[in-house]
Amino acid sequence: MSDFALEELLREGGKRAAGDQPVDGLVAIKLWQNPCWLSFRINFLALQFNEPIYRLLEKEHGVSRPEVVVIYALGLSDGLTASAICSSSGFPKNTISRAIQRLIDKNIIRREVDPADLRSFVLYITNEGKSIVDQAMLPMIERERVMTSGLTPAERLMLSELLAKVVVDSPNWPPIAAEEHEE
Repeated sequence: MSDFALEELLREGGKRAAGDQPVDGLVAIKLWQNPCWLSFRINFLALQFNEPIYRLLEKEHGVSRPEVVVIYALGLSDGLTASAICSSSGFPKNTISRAIQRLIDKNIIRREVDPADLRSFVLYITNEGKSIVDQAMLPMIERERVMTSGLTPAERLMLSELLAKVVVDSPNWPPIAAEEHEE
């Protein structure tokens, strides 16, 4: 099969699965006629998850999106470096650094010298930060449940496996020219 034929199938993929379910005009165009089918679908889904969740957390706890990224990471694995949070989130170092400082000022996280490397710092979540993460978890899990409710359990498993495979392969992607010049 040629690359062109495969790309056409990938753009059209899902149309049968969508069946008779109505799809908004521009969304339909972006789904079925878009040469960048993967990025549209991933970005659309991410925004449908992120926007309401981050709005809720900002309203209830006064934390911005980059701050949520930091405390969520520390809620999953305490004792991380800023560099680890940057590389796992895709946020630039300066954005994460500012978020870290704001969270330290709010006593949501704390920074300690890394005993293994006295030139580095390790971040830890405070009890207040844990409380925010704990309260955020239920709406996040529920949002994912709602978003995947149209899938069978087997389809959810397949989606999880396929997306994990793409993420795991990401270090093998070549850099984009503009990234090569960043420091």
